[in-house]
Amino acid sequence: EVQLVESGGGLVQAGGSLRLSCAASGFSLDHFAVAWFRQAPGKEREGVSCMHSGDGSTYYADSVAGRFTISSDNAKNTVYLQLNSLKPEDTAVYYCAAAPARPPLRSEWVFASTEYDYWGQGTQVTVSS
Repeated sequence: EVQLVESGGGLVQAGGSLRLSCAASGFSLDHFAVAWFRQAPGKEREGVSCMHSGDGSTYYADSVAGRFTISSDNAKNTVYLQLNSLKPEDTAVYYCAAAPARPPLRSEWVFASTEYDYWGQGTQVTVSS
């Protein structure tokens, strides 16, 4: 059974940092694309970052490029999202999602939520001003 469990969210002041974790079970990261999405109240879910550990390729939304970093520890089957220089507009529930895929990733679909078969329960990130 494929499962994704996020952790690491919390309340932080603007300019602060958090590290989110997505612990995967039931599949190998080598064969899946894993993405982070977020959804703020009243807004649509948006893609934040995506990676495929098979070739190390990564994608970032323009709104987080240079501030967020996605990485993985395949030995732990875990994907991380390091959030730096946080802004109040980063406040949202952050979800990780997985889709069976072969590298290389393609920009046409990496942030399309309908492409992902498996989702975690989400973790809340709140950034105060």
